[in-house]
Amino acid sequence: MARSTRETERKYAASDADISWLPDLAGAGPVASVADQGTQELDAVYYDSDDLRLTRTRASLRRRTGGTDAGWHLKLPLPGDSREEIQAPLSSEDVPEELRDLVLSRTRGAGLRPVIRIRSSRSLHHLLDAEGDVLAELSMDEVSAEALLDDEGRAAWTEMEVELVEDGDPALLDGVEKVLRRHGFDRAQSPSKVVHALTEATLLLEDAPGTRADAVPGSAGEYVLAYMDRLVGALTDLDPAVRRDAPDSVHQMRTTARRLRGCLRSYRSVLDRKATDPIRRDLKWLAGELGVERDHEVLRERLTSGVRELPGELVLGPVEARLKAWDVKQRTEARRRTLDALASPRYLNLLGHLKSLTEAPPLHAAKAAGEPGKVLAKALRKEYRRLAGRMEPALDMGPGPERDTAIHNARKVAKRLRYAAEAARPALGKPARRLGKRAKAVQRVSGAQHDSVVTRATLHRFAVLSHAAGEPGFTWGVLHSHEGAAAGARERQLPHAWAKTRAAARRKALRS
Repeated sequence: MARSTRETERKYAASDADISWLPDLAGAGPVASVADQGTQELDAVYYDSDDLRLTRTRASLRRRTGGTDAGWHLKLPLPGDSREEIQAPLSSEDVPEELRDLVLSRTRGAGLRPVIRIRSSRSLHHLLDAEGDVLAELSMDEVSAEALLDDEGRAAWTEMEVELVEDGDPALLDGVEKVLRRHGFDRAQSPSKVVHALTEATLLLEDAPGTRADAVPGSAGEYVLAYMDRLVGALTDLDPAVRRDAPDSVHQMRTTARRLRGCLRSYRSVLDRKATDPIRRDLKWLAGELGVERDHEVLRERLTSGVRELPGELVLGPVEARLKAWDVKQRTEARRRTLDALASPRYLNLLGHLKSLTEAPPLHAAKAAGEPGKVLAKALRKEYRRLAGRMEPALDMGPGPERDTAIHNARKVAKRLRYAAEAARPALGKPARRLGKRAKAVQRVSGAQHDSVVTRATLHRFAVLSHAAGEPGFTWGVLHSHEGAAAGARERQLPHAWAKTRAAARRKALRS
């Protein structure tokens, strides 16, 4: 079973100094002393696709022997100086299935094979505080690399690495770096050994794609593509978190798919819908599959918190036991559905289409090259009109199921307006930010109303099942009444939230 840790480190090369010489780091922040831990001989074989899909997305997968953590190591990028390292026990030279699945969003099904072998002679040191506790590890590595692709190139270099202990203070790295810089040590240009090795030994990374020639600087297309690229990258990064059931990961991935789908719809004047409509359909499918698990998470929390907040005398019968049995069954089925979706050919095809979309975006030349203040503002106005066409009739309806459905449908368009405003914000500034904020408020209020509708339907089913089993249905009725009152309160808030959205959409900056 693989285990995960957070790795925060910085790498250094020497300019004029000899990197084999270690400067005195005592006094660098809380560092009181440095303890020599001897030398380790490390031997790592890195695996990737023939076109280096892992390396190009800042991930790495290796099988390493030697040292204290021999085994399979998958490293995935995190913000700043951090990476998530997922370790699996040392096995044969076949990539463990669990790790193969965790890189699927990057490999998109391409085969993995050894691409580079890196040997390091590591001189290890511990940076200690005044109590003798380890703050960080500093290693001096003499590195040699051998290409295992068709090109049999070699490379050798020396580097220094400072890695915090788990949950260490990132400020320590700044203090250590100040001392290192005074002694001629500079941050390494390559973010990892494998990038350095593949660049030096094979030259395969020198052809990494740069700025797209088809995105005119400062144009509407550039802003839309920047937003789209960020979302595609986020979807790729969230995949392994969802597979490992990380907290809130399903919610984030579902929201990312919805944002991306909304972007492709709202900015059809910029992106050719003949190419994007099939992708939108697959994104809708993915969000729907993820939604089963996410909707259960929301409903479970709402039901359990509702029971928890009731006075004890109002909880009659085996309420908690029934809730628990329901939760286990529904959660298991929802989890299986999520994993089945991520293992499906349709998902793999979607990943491939998203990659093609970012590498060769199907731009409408005239609109994409247009002035963003006009093109993006026009798209926002269209989304606002769609929302108005849904929301105003819904608010005029009397209470009941038809009004509930109308509010829910308006909420979907409010989300699309919000996401369109997010994409336009870098170009349009405060007006887009304000409109997005107002649309989010409408989405939040109408979403809470919809959650209450769904919860009441579930409570009614619980009451029916309890009655059939001869159990008291009183508690379910009390919760149903509470949810009805909550829905009514949200509905009374909705006209005010909508009025503020209407005012934001009518500002001059969005009406030119």
